[in-house]
Amino acid sequence: MTQSFDDKGFATRAVRAGQIRTQEGEHAEPIFPTSSYVFESAEQAAARFSGDEPGNIYSRFTNPTVRTFEQRLATLEGGESAVATSSGMSAILSTFMALLSAGDHIVSSRSIFGTTRVLFDKYLAKFGLETDYVDLIDIEDWQRAIKPNTKALFLETPSNPMNEIADLAALSALAKANDCLLIVDNCFCTPALQQPLALGADIVVHSATKYIDGQGRCVGGAVVGDAQLVGQEVYGFLRTAGPTMSPFNAWTFLKGLETLDLRMKAHSASALALATWLEQQPQVTNVFYAGLPSHPQHELAKKQQSAFSGLIAFEVKGGKEGAWKLVNATQWLSITANLGDTKTTITHPATTTHGRLTQEARDEAGISDGLLRISVGLENVEDIQADLQHGFDLIQ
Repeated sequence: MTQSFDDKGFATRAVRAGQIRTQEGEHAEPIFPTSSYVFESAEQAAARFSGDEPGNIYSRFTNPTVRTFEQRLATLEGGESAVATSSGMSAILSTFMALLSAGDHIVSSRSIFGTTRVLFDKYLAKFGLETDYVDLIDIEDWQRAIKPNTKALFLETPSNPMNEIADLAALSALAKANDCLLIVDNCFCTPALQQPLALGADIVVHSATKYIDGQGRCVGGAVVGDAQLVGQEVYGFLRTAGPTMSPFNAWTFLKGLETLDLRMKAHSASALALATWLEQQPQVTNVFYAGLPSHPQHELAKKQQSAFSGLIAFEVKGGKEGAWKLVNATQWLSITANLGDTKTTITHPATTTHGRLTQEARDEAGISDGLLRISVGLENVEDIQADLQHGFDLIQ
């Protein structure tokens, strides 16, 4: 039997929770790369498939390594259950397919990942789900958008890439008053910095690909919440539809969780130093980082988060031309749309992460042609600044 670590500190749970040692007595969590399991008898097989006896059945929906990751993440988020998925997008898809029906209505922040908006508008719409978009930080805008058939409020906080901060307590009260689910993407803070369930959210979704992995190695996602909505409904969708996390990826994410607390503090400290430096550069017109006192939701962020994560957006003079000059002048920063890595990454959102949106949708989300996004890694901040300076020297 596994020992409960629910009463232990975050760092201890991140290292220890969920592990069940085998008869081999291994210290590290094992990987179970098997598709199926052998039963002791026909009776046991029947009992497993009927649900009368707990145990492994088929790795599409029962795998010991994946289960360890799910249990560990659930305790870190303060949830009863977690379901691991093949990607962050499949976590979002699984949540809405499991919990909503044709004719239901979603109210979403317009400040979300571009692909999430495509999922809502192009694919979920095919199955009769309607989505309206609102200003993340305007509670009255959320209220006006709610209809009698609204079943879910969805958002990212901090938002990607603009670092807007939603008032989760206010949105939770609004959701409960209108019998809606509050679904929060916690990818950018992780439970190390923010725990939306404790602030009133019903469900948390993750792209484990980002900070949970922390080294850009694997793709995965997760849904966390209570035993009914997540443990039964979302799990039931995964069991049937199969957007399953592989055992190897689950093991990688387990290793990521062990250092999550340390990494998120280091990412946050370096990002604050870099954002402060960016504010002083004459080629920069705006810096969007909630850790800065100049950020309009700085005080709210301090209330909801223990630190401010590693994601910074900033605008440079010269629009797209200026932004591309800066990106192309860097010598070792990674030009990639991924984030949450130990390696610092830089991207131009208008032509990458949000490139499939219409110009109107990008304008609504604040994605200008001069906007750049940096995911601050764990290198020396002075070296990151020096590499960016190569680009600033080319911008008038």
